[in-house]
Amino acid sequence: MTRLEHLVEQHVTEYESRLQHVNEQIQRATEASGEGLDSELLDLIKERDRLANHVEQMKIRSLDDWDKEELAQAGPMGVWDALAQQLEKVVERLTK
Repeated sequence: MTRLEHLVEQHVTEYESRLQHVNEQIQRATEASGEGLDSELLDLIKERDRLANHVEQMKIRSLDDWDKEELAQAGPMGVWDALAQQLEKVVERLTK
């Protein structure tokens, strides 16, 4: 495996890990909300879908399409972390 392949794989794995955490939080929030989902949760689910689509697009990109500078950066992981934090707050609110 080349260094570029390793960086791409690592990058995608990091995004998938955050996606998994977000999915778990959405599941908890959905279970806690009962029958009707509130608008905040629906908005967060839409954001999750947008970010998940980004991950899927990353997975199908060829190595030639990756920018080495893009791989050297952490990427927009902060967006994922912010989404997870918002979901955690919704879960906390709904489970009280």
